[in-house]
Amino acid sequence: MNKAIEILMQEHHHIKKAIAGTQALFLSIAQGKASLSDVKNRIDFFRNYADSYHHQKEEKVLFPEMIKRNEMLEFGVVHEMLENHADFRELLAEIEDSVNDGDAQGAQQKFEKYAEMLLEHIAVEDDEVFQIAETLMNEDELLTVLYLFEDCDRELGAAEKLNWESKI
Repeated sequence: MNKAIEILMQEHHHIKKAIAGTQALFLSIAQGKASLSDVKNRIDFFRNYADSYHHQKEEKVLFPEMIKRNEMLEFGVVHEMLENHADFRELLAEIEDSVNDGDAQGAQQKFEKYAEMLLEHIAVEDDEVFQIAETLMNEDELLTVLYLFEDCDRELGAAEKLNWESKI
């Protein structure tokens, strides 16, 4: 597997770990062992790490590079992935609204929908999208993608990314 794809899959690992941790947090809230306000840190993780760091690499680098090599992808799987990203942003805002309203049950229900959709999305990327990318691009092209991923992380703050990963 190519290093650029490995980075995306490692980020998926951190995101899946955060999903499991957030589900456990909601259980603790239901048991009175945690506060609903603790969910705000999790929302920040998904908004900053999953969306800003991870989705930016896909939206600004990987997907456009794939489309350059096969224009039909723009209206197929890439379009679907981009729609998912927009849906995730909306759901995070809805979860945050429920948290701000003190509605633990509503926040949990919305988070479960978010988690289910995100896990399905990750599976499609891992099993299909990333393999398509590796098939479409040669090693030199994938190396360029890797460097562009590194640029994305530097722009957002590579140390901050590591900090997000260490919190999960």
